Amino acid sequence: MVDRGASALSLPDDWPAHPDPILALNRMGSFDWDLDTGLFHMDAQAHEVFDLRPDEYNGHPETLAIRVPAPEAYRLDALVSQAMKDGSENYGTYFRIRCRNGALRWTHTQGYIRRDETGRPRRIVGIVRDATQEVQDLEDRRRQVSRDEARQEQTNVVQLTTAALAYARTVDDVIDVLKDTHGLTHLGATSLVMGLVEAGRIRLVAEGPAGSFVPGTDVTRIDEPYPMSEVVRTLTPRFIESPQEFAESYPLLWPHLSDLSITSAAYLPLIAQARPIGAMGLLYSDRRGFSPEDRNVLVALGSSIAQSLQRAMFYEQEKDLASGLQQAMLPRTIPSVRGADVAVRYRSAAFGRDIGGDWYDLIPLPGGRVGAVIGDVQGHDTHAAAVMGQLRIVLRAYAAEGHTPATVMARASVFLHELDTDRFATCLYAEADLATGVVQVVRAGHIDPLVRQADGSCRRVPVEGGLPLGLSAEFGRLEYPVGTVELDPGNTLMLCTDGLVETPGADLDDGMRTLTALIASGPADVRDLADRLIDVAEERGGDDDVALLLLRRRGLDAPQSGGRLQQHVASGDPEALAEARHMIRAAVRAWGARDRADEIELVADELITNALMHTEGAAVVTLRVLAGSDRRIRVEVEDSSSALPRRREAGGSGVSGRGLLLVDLLTDVWGGEARGGGKWGWGEFVVRERG
Repeated sequence: MVDRGASALSLPDDWPAHPDPILALNRMGSFDWDLDTGLFHMDAQAHEVFDLRPDEYNGHPETLAIRVPAPEAYRLDALVSQAMKDGSENYGTYFRIRCRNGALRWTHTQGYIRRDETGRPRRIVGIVRDATQEVQDLEDRRRQVSRDEARQEQTNVVQLTTAALAYARTVDDVIDVLKDTHGLTHLGATSLVMGLVEAGRIRLVAEGPAGSFVPGTDVTRIDEPYPMSEVVRTLTPRFIESPQEFAESYPLLWPHLSDLSITSAAYLPLIAQARPIGAMGLLYSDRRGFSPEDRNVLVALGSSIAQSLQRAMFYEQEKDLASGLQQAMLPRTIPSVRGADVAVRYRSAAFGRDIGGDWYDLIPLPGGRVGAVIGDVQGHDTHAAAVMGQLRIVLRAYAAEGHTPATVMARASVFLHELDTDRFATCLYAEADLATGVVQVVRAGHIDPLVRQADGSCRRVPVEGGLPLGLSAEFGRLEYPVGTVELDPGNTLMLCTDGLVETPGADLDDGMRTLTALIASGPADVRDLADRLIDVAEERGGDDDVALLLLRRRGLDAPQSGGRLQQHVASGDPEALAEARHMIRAAVRAWGARDRADEIELVADELITNALMHTEGAAVVTLRVLAGSDRRIRVEVEDSSSALPRRREAGGSGVSGRGLLLVDLLTDVWGGEARGGGKWGWGEFVVRERG
């Protein structure tokens, strides 16, 4: 609710650099909230209002959580959000802060919303002031009002408490609202006790004040002679109007409360869907008796609390179920990979009981290679999680079969399309040869990977991508370009879902730059870095889950034999041919055969070109290290034609036939063999052992 004094707030353009001295004279603190950066500037007087030392505040509103109780923060956030949404120029409200000594005191704030020419809020400037005396004066006047006005005030308390309960998501949130909001204070209650019905018993979930716990009452039977047990049995409120009545009715309980100066109490059954889910007791030390109006107000309050509790209990149950299902769909363990340090993390959404379809996977492949997968199925429900589980399994199966990264992604897209679901998925698949450091990356609508260098610098790696899985099959666009990344020893490949990058109202590129800077400044160990990134996601909150995979290449202790890389080259795709050349150059250099790199690249180029020119399909080029009496690098090119290559002399003015002459001249041995419906052309090069 906008305070009536808020419209009188007038602030110069350079505020708060030169705040009005009148503010300081009236013990008012000033603030300036930059909505673009999130920084919340406060002057010295505002620090005093919040009972904060300058070194306890870092300029971010979240820091004020140590002084502003969560229910009050919920109410403030809702008020400011509504003012920005409905076009208001200002707002004003009272709220409570918890001082350094633990005491609660009232504070008042007024804010002026500044918008740009489009009407978008950009800044909020305003004041905060200690309103303890003002609220106390209001409280003193309230006690002097008529009975009808007091009854209306109690009704307002129920409404305010109900509004605060609307933000409660868990049972603890409900208890915090009842303990920390001013509702119970206005009702005059000294303390609160609450229990929930579980398996025919009442389990105590809240009690106060300190030192009032009754031994043996943390779990009680419904048939025991206690007031909460009674209201659960009878579904009827119990109003105790004097200490004598309390002592006579509950002789087992009263001796434990006699030192607390309790004069009366109200015990209310918490009923939802016609069954008791618990009970609540309000204990008073300054009143005797309850008028009919008082009883009606308390019964209404109990009904509201019961609905909130049931909603919170359902939320917690469904959240536990959803989290369990999500974890069951993710890999139970991540295999250790020789030559790499790996860290994976998953964080569920901070709000909402639905789960997401985010997942990660690490797939050991032959020849010292490893496949890293990150993906996100559309939606936040159990259907998304179920689709994710199936998609993760087929991706792992296609990769383990030895298909190229592009083929793995295309087949997964077809599978998702044929699954007869309305969901699509973004995905990124990276196949890394840890012996060479060559990483082949395929992206299906997902965000780009990041690479952190050994010196700590971090960069985004743009990868040309295809359509998300499912959509590419539906539209017949199954081509997935393959990008190549060189991962030197000490470098870390980072894959994540958009929940780690995107924030409401922020640009994706800005989020990527922020993440890049965060990784660059983070710890070197991948496990510590993963923890840091998830901690940041937790602090930020958000309604999207996060999956994260970090793979750091270690330096190999000895030369590795059996290295293998593979690249798909589509017909008429010069980019794919260039990527294959890049892969060959990087692998040959990493395998210690730099002196024959040009020859190997030229032979591979000739074999690929021959396959593309004389067949209608694509070619698959494979580069591998062969161990034996001598160390050799073998280039293989597969195509769909069964006609074996043969060497022939080129015409005097022709160029046809010169390719295989070059192959014969540059290789140590070469040949071809029929396989299935196609053939393989190959060439081998003897290379020196690496020192």
